[in-house]
Amino acid sequence: MNAASERRAVIIEDDPEIADLLALVLSQAGFQTLVAGDGPTGLAMIRQSEPMLTTLDINLPGMDGFEVVRLIRSFSSTYVIMLSARRDEIDTLTGLNAGADDYMAKPFRPRELRARVDAMIRRLALTGPAEPHREEPVTEPWLAHGGLRLNPSMRLVELDSHPVNLTRTEFDMLCALMSARRRVVSKDELSSFVRGESDHFVLDADRRSIETHMANLRRKLGDSASRPRFIETVRGIGYRLTVDKHS
Repeated sequence: MNAASERRAVIIEDDPEIADLLALVLSQAGFQTLVAGDGPTGLAMIRQSEPMLTTLDINLPGMDGFEVVRLIRSFSSTYVIMLSARRDEIDTLTGLNAGADDYMAKPFRPRELRARVDAMIRRLALTGPAEPHREEPVTEPWLAHGGLRLNPSMRLVELDSHPVNLTRTEFDMLCALMSARRRVVSKDELSSFVRGESDHFVLDADRRSIETHMANLRRKLGDSASRPRFIETVRGIGYRLTVDKHS
């Protein structure tokens, strides 16, 4: 992803008024915006522009947002914020399980959206931007745990020498855990970290969101809570790395 695309956003929204409001908020945050009124058009825009951020409505004509985000995750690490008038927790969990990084209910408050976008930008400033595949060898230091390797600055993850495709949120959670080594990282810490806000007030919904992202991360690593290879649960607190038998 080049410097220009780092501040590009794709808006997938079929309501013109909401799309205009999203474009206004994101342009004020320094983004160039592209707007699509349906899923296939939005997917094509993401492939072509490699945006840092994508906002995605759930109730789209034809292909719904859940299907769109699953397809996005097959080729892109763009940060996805799902927007929906549905307020049931099951819809939030479905969106996160499908690959979204964040979820906001409609009608949304422009200030809240701007705050979340600004937090995402601050977080990327700490961990580095997502990078496309590079032909030249990577020389930056790697964090290693057993067969798992992570490069924070290049945002690359390898498992047993094979690349692993993670969402931005999954990557940041794994980076936090690998940086902490055997120290327990609480759900509240992880929530604040992925929000990019040290003083973020953590709600029960935020903790459940972390649990959902953790379940997705474990699945991609071939890990499990019952027989952990890399990440173990510390009941009632959070997570930490397992004992590295290779160290």
